[in-house]
Amino acid sequence: MSEPFVRKHASYLSIKKWENLLPSLTVGFSTSVGGFSKPPYQSLNMGLHVQDDQYNVIKNREQLAELLSFPLSNWVGGEQIHGTNIKIVTNDDKGSGATSHTTSLPNIDGIITTEKGILCSAFFADCVPLFFLDPKQQLLGVAHAGWKGTVHGIAEQMINRFRSLGSTASDILVTIGPCISKTHYEVDEQVITHIAEEFHSNSVTAQQNGRYNLDLKQLNKDILLQSGVLRNNIGVSNYCTFEDRELFFSHRRDNGKTGRMLGFIGFSD
Repeated sequence: MSEPFVRKHASYLSIKKWENLLPSLTVGFSTSVGGFSKPPYQSLNMGLHVQDDQYNVIKNREQLAELLSFPLSNWVGGEQIHGTNIKIVTNDDKGSGATSHTTSLPNIDGIITTEKGILCSAFFADCVPLFFLDPKQQLLGVAHAGWKGTVHGIAEQMINRFRSLGSTASDILVTIGPCISKTHYEVDEQVITHIAEEFHSNSVTAQQNGRYNLDLKQLNKDILLQSGVLRNNIGVSNYCTFEDRELFFSHRRDNGKTGRMLGFIGFSD
């Protein structure tokens, strides 16, 4: 499968196919390269909720905002509690979480908007970034899916919210972004028991030590297919945040003390 993300700049990747389809669209995923943060958050840490110098994080965000031509004051971010709550945001939400984690949208892991001039954002360091676009209805969104959000169906919930806003599932495009790969994501039986049996054959591999390798990308893809998204409308990144240490932070690889990448999507004014 071809890689949907193209490295547009040292500091971020973009979904080129989507941006070519809709020139007013800005969509992509930041790297760990080219920022101001010091070890262990070097260098382009986007997370205000880790123990990094807040001043450096805001400088990192301002730098990316300039590269994207999308003002930081127009960014909107959620608290991200590994849940499935989704918010449809408007101009009134601009700036939520942009310069302070305390102003993030509370209890939110998915963001959708129909309005221009809003950059929907979410933060990652192994969890799955899910990007959504309905080019016909001019609807877009982003979701944060760790194992909890994945097994509790945030991908399906996003599709349902798009439908409630007038989308047809077959018109929705989804891209599954860089995250930890199956090879490096070992979990215990307690995690596996939350996954519907019908999804096990594609996404779960048992190990001899009583643990399992879990393919979060495949599991989200299967959930999306079951939700009515067409197979040809789902792009899956080949990047692994654990393996690609020159490009990405990884919570598991870096033993929990690391930065965050930004997943972003929005229509310019």
